[in-house]
Amino acid sequence: MKPADALIIGAGPAGLFTAIHCKGRKVIVLEKNAVPGKKLLISGTGRCNLTHDCKLSDFFDHYGANHRFLKTALHGFTNFDLIRFFEDHGMETVVDKNGKVFPASQKASDVLAVLINVCNKNRVEINCYQQIEEIKKTESGFEVKAGSGVFISRFLVITTGGMSYPVTGSTGDGYHFAKLLGHSIVPPKPSLSPVFIRDYTMASISGVSVQNKMVYLYRGDKKIMEHSGDIGFTHKGLSGPGILDFSRNILSNDILKVNFIELKSDDFRNELIKVSEKEGKTAIQTYLKKFDLPRSLVLLILKSINIEPETRLAEITKIQRNQLVAAFCEFPFTVEKVGGFNMAMVTAGGVNLEEVNPKTMESKLVPGLYFAGEVLDIDGDTGGYNLQAAFSMGWLVGQGISQSDKG
Repeated sequence: MKPADALIIGAGPAGLFTAIHCKGRKVIVLEKNAVPGKKLLISGTGRCNLTHDCKLSDFFDHYGANHRFLKTALHGFTNFDLIRFFEDHGMETVVDKNGKVFPASQKASDVLAVLINVCNKNRVEINCYQQIEEIKKTESGFEVKAGSGVFISRFLVITTGGMSYPVTGSTGDGYHFAKLLGHSIVPPKPSLSPVFIRDYTMASISGVSVQNKMVYLYRGDKKIMEHSGDIGFTHKGLSGPGILDFSRNILSNDILKVNFIELKSDDFRNELIKVSEKEGKTAIQTYLKKFDLPRSLVLLILKSINIEPETRLAEITKIQRNQLVAAFCEFPFTVEKVGGFNMAMVTAGGVNLEEVNPKTMESKLVPGLYFAGEVLDIDGDTGGYNLQAAFSMGWLVGQGISQSDKG
């Protein structure tokens, strides 16, 4: 048997950061892949968007309904603490125009290198090729049977991630381990994923995007939610931060209505009437330039309602005016499906937060058992929020384990 004070399953960002902060403890990390941090290496298309440089109070708007769970973790280890950690260990960072923080090299491998180097300095033992075969709760802690033998420890930390990008090894193992130890799982589903649209008509403008547009989510005939952000058109549907961040709430057969012009329907209708009276000879496509939309998008929308771009404002009928209002203020897209785990950046759902103490990340059901990262039922928006949460939770777990009496 191989003894440890703390045994961590999963060598991703949450697991490695937990290991780093279990100071004064003998720590063993078990990883089923050949190398640590496989998913981290592809984050941000290989550039690794570490965190965001917004003020801390703004972070809590980016984790959906469960954001309060992260209060202690994010206050304990902030985004600026994270930036300082990496810079203190020799990795410079840069901030892009949207506030996203990256390694100056734009290489995720540099982020992983820092984490592994600090683990090595702290004498953390990282064992790869360790497929977990069995987990038992014992009187003194935990017993874990893995590829190279049996490990025993007082503390067990599950940081196995979710189910997104399964080719990186994220296959939901942690949910199975949590269930074995008595925890319940909120059904996992893809998040930060593109949306496929039924009878899609905008494939010809794939690659075009619009900035900061409002999206209304309808289920049946009822509007249940709204969200704003940048939207990108793909060959088969919608993407971009405004859709990715919203995807955790979207189901098949929902209807997304996009407001392309940032005016309410009644306001746009009234403006069309006024402008028609004053500038009746102006072509509709010329008038619509004031909303700074891609010309290709405007032409597609006009085509969808059978209005010629050269039609003069004075020639537009009441019926056509109502069609224009509907098309530009609430253009409807019927959801075929949300992209699956193979293209989702993160997983929504996971270990039930009601069974975990948010002040420590320790299980309320099993003393000595901790969770951190994506295995829990919390997911963030694009922009570095998920990695920040993983690091902050890992730090919090490390604090708890390192400060616990050694009894």
